[in-house]
Amino acid sequence: MALTAQGEAQAGALAGRLAGRAFALVLTSPRTRARETARLAGFPHAEVEPDLAEWDYGDLEGRTTDDIRAELPGWTIWSGPVPGGETAEAVRARCDRLLTRLRIVEGDALLFSHGHLLRTLAARWIGLDVVDGSRLGLDTATVSRLGHERETPVVSLWNERAD
Repeated sequence: MALTAQGEAQAGALAGRLAGRAFALVLTSPRTRARETARLAGFPHAEVEPDLAEWDYGDLEGRTTDDIRAELPGWTIWSGPVPGGETAEAVRARCDRLLTRLRIVEGDALLFSHGHLLRTLAARWIGLDVVDGSRLGLDTATVSRLGHERETPVVSLWNERAD
């Protein structure tokens, strides 16, 4: 799915916010929206990282929460089920694999991905379970930073608009 005109403008605004910053590693989800956001933000050569793909909704892709809850009362992506898609355990494994890679990067890493995946990644960074990502609201085209306070992983910045 392509970016909307608003999404393109938001991605372009990221370019100003990120200009002049040095990144040891720049990664993007393989999905079109993330790759296009990376390009418009000034990182056209971001490395495609499959583990940054959005949570696979399987048979539920494209359906609204209300529609899904008509069949599965109380459903959330965080608690499932996700018929034909990814389990929370599979998403946890992807995030943990990615965090292992990121922890050895010397310098800052920049990631372009999707809401549910990034919320899960942040939760895992600070030692929480996948479902705890549900408590980290995240808007599109925002900047967040994961870091350390001494040796403790922390969320240093969350959900800041570039514009």
